[in-house]
Amino acid sequence: MHQLLQEISACQICVPHLEMGPRPVVSAHPQSKIAIIGQAPGRIVHLSGKPWDDKSGEKLRAWLGVTDAVFYDPAVFALIPMGFCYPGKGKSGDLPPRKECAPQWHARLFEVMPQLDMCLLIGQYAQQYYLGKKAAGTLTSRVKNYADYLPQYFVLPHPSPRNNIWRAKNAWFEAEVIPVLQQKVAHLLKE
Repeated sequence: MHQLLQEISACQICVPHLEMGPRPVVSAHPQSKIAIIGQAPGRIVHLSGKPWDDKSGEKLRAWLGVTDAVFYDPAVFALIPMGFCYPGKGKSGDLPPRKECAPQWHARLFEVMPQLDMCLLIGQYAQQYYLGKKAAGTLTSRVKNYADYLPQYFVLPHPSPRNNIWRAKNAWFEAEVIPVLQQKVAHLLKE
């Protein structure tokens, strides 16, 4: 694992496409129990080098019902984005994650994490990549039908403040889905 993480940190595949240069942000351990597969680091995370070190991360930790210490313990949570580096700014937010990272690194990471019990697929990019044809429909319909993807995957919207309107329109999410997520996470942490 250590050698693989060193290879990832030295990755130069997307250099011509990264306005702030490469800075892969990923965290994993051979004993990781839960993988969180997000989109790509934002500017703040790019600068800090710490995954989910922003408002989205605060909301995600609240959804999971875990402390910062538990969240940042790589033996508990592997934090693996679809694109490992900040992709840059687009017209209406950050650009999509670079498409090179997941095929280059994900399978190799998962091979050295035999203890994984569940993957949280956060946002449309992770869901489309991992669910394939099962990702048909909208993100809302996938999240409503989260149980269809269990036990391997738990689908979630992105916890970004940009999605506050979605969460307000879909109050069932925090009332019905988050308690199940917290229960599953708590159960896996006890194992």
